[in-house]
Amino acid sequence: MARNTEVPEKDYGEPLKFDPDFKGPLHRRSCTDLLCLLIFVVFLACWGATSAYAIMHGDVRRLLVPTDSDGLKCGLDSSVIDKPYLVFFDMTKCISPTVPINGCPTKQVCVKECPNTMILRIIIDTWTDSKIKEMRDKFVCKYHVDKTAIDSKTKILKLMDEEECAENIFESKSTSKRCLPVQFTDFTQLTAFTEEQIARLEENMNILARINEMGTMIVEDLVNARWWIVFSLFVVMIICLIYIALMRWIAAPIVWFSIFGVVAILSYSIYLAYNRYAYLKANPVVLDVPITNLKAGAKSVLMLQETWLVILIAACVILVIILLAIVFLRKRIVIAIALIKEGSKAVSSVMSTLIFPIFPWIMQCLVLCLTVVVGVYLSSIGETNYKVVGMNETRCGEYKDGDACIPERFEEECGSSQNAFCHFFSVTSPMYIKALLAVDVVGFFWSIFFLEGLGEMILASTFATWYWTFNKSNVPFFTLTNGIARTFRYHLGTIAFGSLIITICRLIRLALEYVDYKIKKYDNFLTRAILCCCRCFFACLESFLKFISKNAYIMCAIHGKPFCTSARDAFSLLMRNILRVFVLDRVTDFLFFLSKVIISVGCGIAAYFAFTSPELYKIAGENLQLHYDLIPPLIVGIAAYIIASVFFSVYSMAVDTLFLCFLEDCERNDGTREKPYFMSKELMKILNKKNKIK
Repeated sequence: MARNTEVPEKDYGEPLKFDPDFKGPLHRRSCTDLLCLLIFVVFLACWGATSAYAIMHGDVRRLLVPTDSDGLKCGLDSSVIDKPYLVFFDMTKCISPTVPINGCPTKQVCVKECPNTMILRIIIDTWTDSKIKEMRDKFVCKYHVDKTAIDSKTKILKLMDEEECAENIFESKSTSKRCLPVQFTDFTQLTAFTEEQIARLEENMNILARINEMGTMIVEDLVNARWWIVFSLFVVMIICLIYIALMRWIAAPIVWFSIFGVVAILSYSIYLAYNRYAYLKANPVVLDVPITNLKAGAKSVLMLQETWLVILIAACVILVIILLAIVFLRKRIVIAIALIKEGSKAVSSVMSTLIFPIFPWIMQCLVLCLTVVVGVYLSSIGETNYKVVGMNETRCGEYKDGDACIPERFEEECGSSQNAFCHFFSVTSPMYIKALLAVDVVGFFWSIFFLEGLGEMILASTFATWYWTFNKSNVPFFTLTNGIARTFRYHLGTIAFGSLIITICRLIRLALEYVDYKIKKYDNFLTRAILCCCRCFFACLESFLKFISKNAYIMCAIHGKPFCTSARDAFSLLMRNILRVFVLDRVTDFLFFLSKVIISVGCGIAAYFAFTSPELYKIAGENLQLHYDLIPPLIVGIAAYIIASVFFSVYSMAVDTLFLCFLEDCERNDGTREKPYFMSKELMKILNKKNKIK
């Protein structure tokens, strides 16, 4: 089989020529892209200075303490200095998925202590005026309301109608300085009211209790099953190692097993979804289950025929795509399997590569934590702005409504004689703070992409050394260590260069997201269409840059050339084999994805049967009781996919490196005694090549 030159060679350079001195990654090399490394070091120093300044001058309490509806910081602002707790007028309005974004749409005020008594509007209807006077200090009202003037049922009901006071007050306890109702179930004392009123009140009160109970149960399940989950994750790691080890000898059966395993799962899903859909269509079910009950809510969703119709359509579409891919790419899958087998051999030969990704991952987690901490501290730096609110015509001194004020001075001059207050309005951050926030964001992305590139180049150096060692038994024992030393000594600048390019692209994408957020209110079709095209373009550009950077790191690890030269050489080599590159790269990613799916789904199903098996607990001498028996298996399945992704990221890097080396091997050598192929016999057999050493 002749070398595959799928595009004109003149367009992408001449094929690589045989070099008798080339024996793999060069040992004699020089430092690359030093200027970019210097810029990166200077930037890290600036980021460090930014972090120190933020921690020294920031006040996190501004962001963590509860804030009322008027922007006052409970326990911090002068007018509420003695009121450290926050109370919500109507807590049921806080039950919405938009609350984390838009906030709770109910009045919130600061109080001296959380309510310790339940006061309901329907109970107030039965009180006398003397009872109102006795309990008026227990009411939760806006700050300007004079509770001493509440001396009758008519007045308090009018204040409730005007939303000046909370209609219902429940016994509460403090959680992060926020007063949250405790569960109350004894509604039998409300004998003066109708069953409908009591039922409505009970539903409104218990909706929060159910949410709290659901969260408590999930936490209890995770705590009770923590050691079982840890053991399950350990088993997942062992399975991944066994999977990779078996790939070395029986790659084809395992890959095809993964493919047909996913096909079988999808086929069964289609069968099950169709049967359930047909049954529910013939026997529709009327549901009335509270969404706060997780188990009942999940069952209610599964009792809807629309749910099974969506599952049926999705499974059919995915199955058709996979079957078409198998049919049209079956020959390429054979070559991909050979490359995967080679990757398994490389990984098995240098087993330390499986542990290595843990260290860049830990560093990325630390970078994330640093970015969040610095961002929080920077956001708290600035000038606090207060304005006079509620000033009536009887002016206090020179103040009028909307004037700027200082809380302490306003309290001294006006005190509580006025209904107006010096309210928190905003925090104005200087421009340099915004610049420091930009430094924090850039530092996050540049550092994350730098660490990612660092791991890729070290692994590329390791696997390239394995490939270009003619006799694989002679691979050096400290191959990974040599790759680390070589990368740190010579090529940190190249990694800084590549990661900077991707960072710039990501920042442009963030800017486009910000612009999209700003122009949403105008609802201009043309601008939104243009912006959508720009977002799509830069998303594709970032994916392309990551692909080129990875291959540039591989070429740099082999030949020791700067980033631009390595990227050019990698691009030219890939373009001279464009069809093979496109198909094999996508096929191997597809096969890895199916392998991760089959591992995670299999582990999740096994965990479900394990967690619901009384016999297993008898053997272990434990009795594990779960409120939601699907939560721990779901956690195991998700964690299994993440763990498998970490292992297969090494595997994927091995295959990408070996593939680039394979293309270079095809161009440099022809199988003669002087120019033997370095690829395995399996690859040579598939490509109808052989070494003519004899």
